[in-house]
Parts: sequence; C-alpha cells; structure tokens
Amino acid sequence: MDTGKQDIEDILDVQNIQIKKLHDIVLQSIKDQDLLLSNLLHPPTEKSTVGQRISDQVAKFGGSWTFIITFSILLIGWIAYNSMVPASAQFDPFPFILMNLVLSSVAALQAPIIMMSQNRQEEKDRINAENDYMVNLKAELEVRSLHQKVDLLLEEQIKTLFEIQAKQVEMLKKLDQKIDLVLKNGENSNNR
Repeated sequence: MDTGKQDIEDILDVQNIQIKKLHDIVLQSIKDQDLLLSNLLHPPTEKSTVGQRISDQVAKFGGSWTFIITFSILLIGWIAYNSMVPASAQFDPFPFILMNLVLSSVAALQAPIIMMSQNRQEEKDRINAENDYMVNLKAELEVRSLHQKVDLLLEEQIKTLFEIQAKQVEMLKKLDQKIDLVLKNGENSNNR
C-alpha cells in the first residue's frame, strides 16, 4: 500500500514540476515583452538641429488658432488703418501692395518650413509604425510559442493523469482482492 502512495506522490511531484516550468516560461515571456516595450516607450532621444527645432515650432505656431486669430487681427488693423487715415499718413494705400508682398513672403517662407516639419513627423510616424509592427510580430511569436509549450505541458499532464488513473485502478483491484479475501475469511470462520 505504501508503494501506491509513493507512486501517487511521485506523479504529483512531476505535475508540480511541470506547473513550475509553465510558470517560469510565462514569467520569462512577460519579462522579454517588458524589455521590448520599455525600449519602444523610451526610445533613445535623437538630437535635433536648430533648424529642425525652429521648423517644428513655426509649424506648431502656424497651425494654431493663435496664429490665425493674430494674423486676422493684424490684417484687419492694417486694412482699417490704411483705409481710414488721410492719404498722407497711409503707409500702404489701397490696393495694399505692401500687404500683398508681406502675405506672399509669409506664405513663401512658411510653406517650406511646415513641409520640413511634416517630413520629420512623417519619419517619426514611420518609425512608430515599424515599432508597432515589431511589437505585434513579437506578441504573435510569443503567443505561438506559449501555445506550443502549453500543448506540450498538457500532453505531459494527460500522460500523468493516465498514469495516476492506472495506479488508482491497480490500487482498487488490490483493495477489491483484499476485500474479497476478508469476506472469504469471514465466511469461512462463520461456517465453522
């Protein structure tokens, strides 16, 4: 009877080892994923040139409501001043040629600066898309790997369960034999 108990304890020890292996595999996968995510969330900072920083700030300001409102107020003030003051005090009389020159100059300078900033943002977006792809690919590979490992552990566990069941059946047969023996001995003693 002690060997049956020992066999079951051995099988349970094997199961505990298998569960610990699975736990270690999952922890290692999580650790690997955390390392990748840490690198992606905190990428090395790239040094921007002065021109790049200026183009980013100009694009940021040029695409804001502050710029639109300020520029609209400036244009309305320019037109109002040059329309209402006497002709001798006007610095840009109607048809506002100087204002057209200023507007054209602002547009001519602002457009390439905004395009430079957009190109830099496009490069950042491309790098972010590559990082997203790498994270998704790694996650897919990890899921596949974990599926394979879990399948392997399940196969081992099923095998172990069959072994336990076989031991239990064997123990039940021995127990049944002992019960039969006790019953026969009891009948023999009653018959005497």
